[in-house]
Amino acid sequence: MNIELHDINEKLLADPNQFLEETDLAYQKRLSEIADDIALHRAERPIILLSGPSGSGKTTTAHMIEQILDDRGIETHTLSLDNYFQTLTDEEKLLFAEGKLDLESPRRIDSVFLSEQLTALEEGRPVELPEYDFKESARKMSGRILQRKPGELVILEGIHSLNPDVIRIPDALTARIYVSVRTRITADGEVLHPSKIRLMRRMVRDRLFRKRSLQETLMMFRSVEEGENKYIMPYKYRSTYDVDTFMAYEICAYKPCLSADFQSMLDEPEIQDADAFLTRAAALSSKQLPENSLIREFVGF
Repeated sequence: MNIELHDINEKLLADPNQFLEETDLAYQKRLSEIADDIALHRAERPIILLSGPSGSGKTTTAHMIEQILDDRGIETHTLSLDNYFQTLTDEEKLLFAEGKLDLESPRRIDSVFLSEQLTALEEGRPVELPEYDFKESARKMSGRILQRKPGELVILEGIHSLNPDVIRIPDALTARIYVSVRTRITADGEVLHPSKIRLMRRMVRDRLFRKRSLQETLMMFRSVEEGENKYIMPYKYRSTYDVDTFMAYEICAYKPCLSADFQSMLDEPEIQDADAFLTRAAALSSKQLPENSLIREFVGF
């Protein structure tokens, strides 16, 4: 799908509140349709697997679907695949410090332990959930006990959630969702690839929440994209549902956050592409965003 930047600007300037509301309602409608089908098959498919590349909005989308199902009286629990990373060995920590550790590899997931927990949850047995300490690069047990009751659902979100080498429970027990930015923005014959939208999302989020410079995020993004092509894209065909997480107004929300900094990075091809569109986009303050906007995952509150 393509959308003209001129149309985005026109709608935003004409009535920003209406434009934002209509965009968010359309996204909620798509998630509600998926939730309807998940609810219909919840007895035989109690585990929902949600995957997508970095910057696709996995976490917020998973919690939005959880909220929709909760509101319908279907208790739903969302888990992060990140908490099933294996503790790094001393050797791996050295490789990580040298930038030589493949952070995108599915081998970082303790798939045996994960599958044991998913099986137990599907069978209604209690499990103690893990949590991953990223500062220590170590997995610990959280003390939080989860026992899925009949009719309840579990959402597992993470980049490797559709990989059968990682998720080793039968497909028949799962509903599978793939989320990513799919829409391309066009202007004056030029096209902004969806990956550049995801890059901008990560740049804003990483600076706000992870104290990374834009240059650091750009360098990481290149290796992340390589990992996506190797480890994520080959499995998106396995999805039961596909979701385009593009929000028509989002490039306008990134303009105040990124435009000034981009001027010192114009020697980077990815930045040249993004800046060409940011320059022509109308500006949207994060204060104008609805509280439940997907874009809050990246720009904060």
